[in-house]
Amino acid sequence: MPYCSGFKIKNAVRHIKTGAVIAYPTEAVYGLGCDPLNETAVMSLLAIKQRPVEKGLILIASSLEQLRPYLVLNQAIIERITPTCPGPVTWVIPAQPWVPKCLTGEHQSLAVRVTNHPIARALCAQFGSPLVSTSANPTTRPAIKDSRKLLKTFAGSDIFIVHGKVGELGQETAIYDAASGKRFR
Repeated sequence: MPYCSGFKIKNAVRHIKTGAVIAYPTEAVYGLGCDPLNETAVMSLLAIKQRPVEKGLILIASSLEQLRPYLVLNQAIIERITPTCPGPVTWVIPAQPWVPKCLTGEHQSLAVRVTNHPIARALCAQFGSPLVSTSANPTTRPAIKDSRKLLKTFAGSDIFIVHGKVGELGQETAIYDAASGKRFR
């Protein structure tokens, strides 16, 4: 199991609360994250990643309860997603009207995952809220699984790095439509 000290988690959460972008291990790759309700932080993350805002972003959480305020849930959706929570499955679910467009992009939905990676879960639990989660790589480059490559790729940036072991998942998480069950990725 990947290990990260409580001090490192608390330090990362302190950075998140000040609007910083962090990098941390997830189930398959290193992710970039920030406070999803801090638009300045989200826009900074998008700039670092060179990702268009129209594409939208994924939120990760330590529990489904952390995600509920962001989502329009019905019984069918809850029954479909619950068996994968926590787990390496991302669901696209209708978003509440208040959810910022920097998170949903051009969509009326939001991609979410209850993560089962212990470091990512600890970050969300300690922060008390979901985090933005997108692969830690410039948009046209391969995802990063190694902290040395992460350091080299983002040298000179203000990203706070939470070092740890990336999970055993061989590729980025699968993405499904929660209403239909259709697989997107």
